[in-house]
Amino acid sequence: MTKVCIIGASGKLGRSMVQHCLDRGYDVVGVCREQSVAKLARFDGLITVVPGMTDDRAVVGRAVADCDAVLTVLVPWGMHHYASGTAQAVLDLAPPDARLVFSCGWHITRDGKDVYSRRFKVAVAVVTRLARLTRIIDIDDQVEAADRIFASDRRWTVVRGSDLEEGESQGLPVWSRHVGDAVLASNLTRRVDFALFMVHAIDDESLVREAPAIVGRLTPSALAHARADG
Repeated sequence: MTKVCIIGASGKLGRSMVQHCLDRGYDVVGVCREQSVAKLARFDGLITVVPGMTDDRAVVGRAVADCDAVLTVLVPWGMHHYASGTAQAVLDLAPPDARLVFSCGWHITRDGKDVYSRRFKVAVAVVTRLARLTRIIDIDDQVEAADRIFASDRRWTVVRGSDLEEGESQGLPVWSRHVGDAVLASNLTRRVDFALFMVHAIDDESLVREAPAIVGRLTPSALAHARADG
């Protein structure tokens, strides 16, 4: 049986990943902060929960032991290198052949070839500034986390999500290597399908060492792209 560790399992994205993994018959280990364990109550008896901070190397090491894949939500909480600490712990402590899949937003760029709209750049700048003032999150630390992953020789994928909405699944999102590509213009994905793509990536060898930017399969830009290819 495939054993999957989900780091950041208690959030909306994490809980959706847990469900997708259970639907596939995977053995699931979930990591979340102690104060968030109750959010996983509906999975009692179905998964193993390891409570603790996701940048705690002892917690991560215990959770990822013997796992075939590790799905990590890169959350840049606080100003203490939480995201980069989490990423480094996974890179260092996951089994050598484990499949490593990380989530982040479109603002992460691997090769500098992404093309962002003025509106998007302004939004990121505003969020980054407000985050620094409030010291709640550190966007720059998520960038550092991604850079560490990109430099690694592990079997990683960094899934870059568009804006998210709730709702029923529309199927596996479509992806492109660069933000700015026409297929991504709609900039919207169902959260449940973001999770679906993360779980799908476990067995998709074409995504190894890729940083796919995703968009919902039924969005106007994705449908237009499908018609053009058809």
